[in-house]
Amino acid sequence: MAEGRKPKGSFMGVKLKVAGWLALGAVAGALATMQLEATARNSVARLPIEELQQLAAVFGMVKSDYVEPVDEKKLISDAIGGMVAGLDPHSQYFDKKSFKEFREATTGRFVGIGIEMAMEDGLVKVVSPIEGSPAFRAGLKSGDLITKIDDTLVKGLSVDQAVKRMRGEPNTKVVLTVFRKSEGRTFPVNIIREEIRTQSVRAKMVEPGYAWLRVSQFQDRTVEDFANKLQDLFKQDPNLKGLVLDLRNDPGGLLEGAIAISAAFLPADAIVVTTNGQIPDSKATFKASPEYYQRRGGADPLRRLPDAVKKVPLIILVNEGSASASEIVAGALQDYHRGTIMGAQTFGKGSVQTVRQLSPETALKITTARYYTPSGASIQAKGIVPDVMLDETAEGNLFAALRTREADLEKHLQSGQGAEVKDDVREKAREEARKKFEAEQAKAQIPKPPPEFGSAEDFQLAQALNRLKGKTVLASKTAVERKAEVETTN
Repeated sequence: MAEGRKPKGSFMGVKLKVAGWLALGAVAGALATMQLEATARNSVARLPIEELQQLAAVFGMVKSDYVEPVDEKKLISDAIGGMVAGLDPHSQYFDKKSFKEFREATTGRFVGIGIEMAMEDGLVKVVSPIEGSPAFRAGLKSGDLITKIDDTLVKGLSVDQAVKRMRGEPNTKVVLTVFRKSEGRTFPVNIIREEIRTQSVRAKMVEPGYAWLRVSQFQDRTVEDFANKLQDLFKQDPNLKGLVLDLRNDPGGLLEGAIAISAAFLPADAIVVTTNGQIPDSKATFKASPEYYQRRGGADPLRRLPDAVKKVPLIILVNEGSASASEIVAGALQDYHRGTIMGAQTFGKGSVQTVRQLSPETALKITTARYYTPSGASIQAKGIVPDVMLDETAEGNLFAALRTREADLEKHLQSGQGAEVKDDVREKAREEARKKFEAEQAKAQIPKPPPEFGSAEDFQLAQALNRLKGKTVLASKTAVERKAEVETTN
């Protein structure tokens, strides 16, 4: 996902829906749909007076007795942040800086260096420099590992911490220490930050009659760009024999984007996703209809698409990095048997976050609902199970087992459809992959990274094309469904 990155229902017009974000493409905090309100809810729960008195007492002691003066506003901010962080991995308190970054992220415009990235073995991995960006001009390449940002080691940083250090003000310098595996060397790169506009949709004809369309994140302009790219593909070949919709490593984003892209392939008014939670506003159904994704005063971005889009043979590629909005698309298309899902079981980010503005510059993001596919299955902590499991490469998997999923996150929300149990098979696979990775590192044999998506070496794309052509598919012989949830009785 790129370094920086509104659903509609019957209550549209009262509240503006926006999406969660995951800066710089790490999947661990993959995106969720959110609801932005100008004011907090009118109802206030009964307050536990005794506990609040203890909080006030601790605040007073820290203020008066700590070894050096403390900023009392920071104390309050840290207290709120700690309270929310104890709920689940996706609830968050936005202070002034993080709320600004959150709002910038949904537009796809931000100030930074311009890379699509992932985390690999605790380091920032350059998936791809954004064309024309400072990182692109500085010569960063796919597969480069960033080990230091200025004087800070990346090892031990969270995704958000790494993102914050690479982002900054326009025309400021950041020094990256880069390890290039292909050349076996480490070197510094000086980059001047500038405003970046990300491109979340790519498409091409991979061979006559067959097209590839990749959505790397659901941003503000994704639906419009998706419609334009898809229209161009059909102009190049009005009789497409097959289309591969690539959602691998797509961490999600705006719910309206997921609804629109699902609607492009589904019958009108088909249910795309439902949500359910404790508050009335969290109980909603979203359908494949313009009223659920079309912006107020704007035209339907899908109106120009040819009718053939509804019938073109379709493969949807997903992996462990496909989360939230991308899981909604995969789940809807799978439930309606509109296409074949191929790849690896997805991340499992099936919760909805609501963002309530606390002041003009701060807000609270809190989990308020779960997502359900049209058949009623919870996405949370389980994800979408492909119809055909694929390995990363013809040689098998290595990095897949090391990737973090929702069920691996501490304090993650359960699916609500069964008691969660530890996935011993997955834990064993992760441990074996970790040992193999460390052994190869010790021999100075750096494992070859998976090929770039959409390239001639893309093994999974090749299998998707084989499926479309009716040829033999090299399905995984080892991958199995991850049983994160099971029903139990007492």
